[in-house]
Amino acid sequence: MRTRFILIQTSHAGNVGAAARAMKTMGFDDLVLVAPRWANVLRREETIQRASGALDVLTNARIVETLDEALDGVTHLCATAMIPRDFGPPTRTPREHLEPLAKQGDQHVAFLFGSERFGMRNEDVYRCNVALCIPTDPKFGSLNLGAAIQVVAYEWRLALGGYEVRDATAPIEAADAKAVAGMLEHWERSLVEIGFLDPWAPKKLMPRLQQLFNRAQPTPEEIHILRGIAKAMADAARGPRNG
Repeated sequence: MRTRFILIQTSHAGNVGAAARAMKTMGFDDLVLVAPRWANVLRREETIQRASGALDVLTNARIVETLDEALDGVTHLCATAMIPRDFGPPTRTPREHLEPLAKQGDQHVAFLFGSERFGMRNEDVYRCNVALCIPTDPKFGSLNLGAAIQVVAYEWRLALGGYEVRDATAPIEAADAKAVAGMLEHWERSLVEIGFLDPWAPKKLMPRLQQLFNRAQPTPEEIHILRGIAKAMADAARGPRNG
């Protein structure tokens, strides 16, 4: 599904960089600027800094004079507007609209964002198939342009299938039952040595510890640590060695 992000009359260079970064994190790279305030906005220092490494998006970005040029090839146009327009397209949340859109097959989708100061003009909204409204707190619905692009890019990527979340750690390998039993025997001896466990009246201490470690599913490395603790307890109970 081809995707384009279109920014109309952007006045802050930093927002162009933030847009590039937001797009790249979600795997999109087609950025078009319509009549931005700065003709060299793609090369300005603030833009590059806010892009934070998404320089390929800035390199591929295009600047055009009119919205018509930006819409070349687009088949489905989404406005981003917090305020519904009379006689305008239906207003929907991004998730409500984008999930079914992603199932429609080959489309060239564009997301249209207005200027920071004035938002989107009515005539631009009227050209769109839908007006996307991000559901925010009714008492404070003002979103920074970069933040709005990030939300829409995320929702669209989610609708398209999303990316796999990779665990930062390797899968946990629990110690086998024999290792756990050996560790508990070691603990039992050490608990007797430090006087915590009365071998003539053990009650249910060891079965409770057995259940505790069954739930915890310690790894072989953790079993090794627990055995080390048991040894240290026993050594401390015996006191310093002579000689």
